[in-house]
Amino acid sequence: MTDNAEISRVGVVGCGVMGAGLAEISAKAGLDVLVAVTSTTSEQAGRKRIERSLANAVAKGKLGEDERDSLLERITFTTDIGDFADRQLVVEAVTEHEPTKLKIFSQLDAVLEDDEAILATNTSSLSIMRIARATERPGQVIGTHFFNPVPVLPLVEVVGSLLTEQSAHDRLAAFLTDVLGKEVVRAPDRSGFVVNALLVPFLMAAMRMVESGFAAAADIDRGMTLGCAHPMGPLRLADLIGLDTLHAVATEMYEEHKEPLHAPPPLLARMVDGGLLGKKSGRGFYDYR
Repeated sequence: MTDNAEISRVGVVGCGVMGAGLAEISAKAGLDVLVAVTSTTSEQAGRKRIERSLANAVAKGKLGEDERDSLLERITFTTDIGDFADRQLVVEAVTEHEPTKLKIFSQLDAVLEDDEAILATNTSSLSIMRIARATERPGQVIGTHFFNPVPVLPLVEVVGSLLTEQSAHDRLAAFLTDVLGKEVVRAPDRSGFVVNALLVPFLMAAMRMVESGFAAAADIDRGMTLGCAHPMGPLRLADLIGLDTLHAVATEMYEEHKEPLHAPPPLLARMVDGGLLGKKSGRGFYDYR
């Protein structure tokens, strides 16, 4: 491969909220998209996520019905990671759990036939270096931090490790901007990257205010939306991101930096223990039922 235009076959591992969004934008760009799932149940759930998103786009007049149908035809599913052999770019988008990601990257490394295929992990806090070392091609491993919802938000943080080849970094950045229409921020391989290094301490501080009784969640959010022109308050944003995801990210950041502002407060840990994960579970700092 010599330039981003040659990337036409994309693989996505996982079809949760992020994986479904990645599959959708790749298909919209006219690419051949193969999605790896763990079961037929996962496939059905992932397909429904994509179909719901496209139905919304059609309802808003952003996508024609014929376009939707042809887009869906470009997305296929598999439960066999071996089917990724011909992929030129693979983006892993499973849960923020390092052992799981390491296993997937080892498997992908064994099946990909193209030595220049790029292996990207969609992560918001994990070490790209550690993930890269699970392969025999660390120079082709890179981090991508897409933002939810993927079809709407334009930003992607691109994170290379000390072993990532500059050519892979440049090719992926060009592909993201020229083919997928995203805006790229280059970030260092440090837990939190750029955005979460600023965002997570802010969200943890808002949670501590609730935990201590300093202020109610609704008042904190109204203060930041009406007083600081934030489009969404920190507690409602936390619910949207997922409190389990935030707990994992904050924990990883604290483990690396040992900065008290990163440490998840006990309230967050208890909410996660109780299954109060935010919007996706129906209840977090707000009730969505």
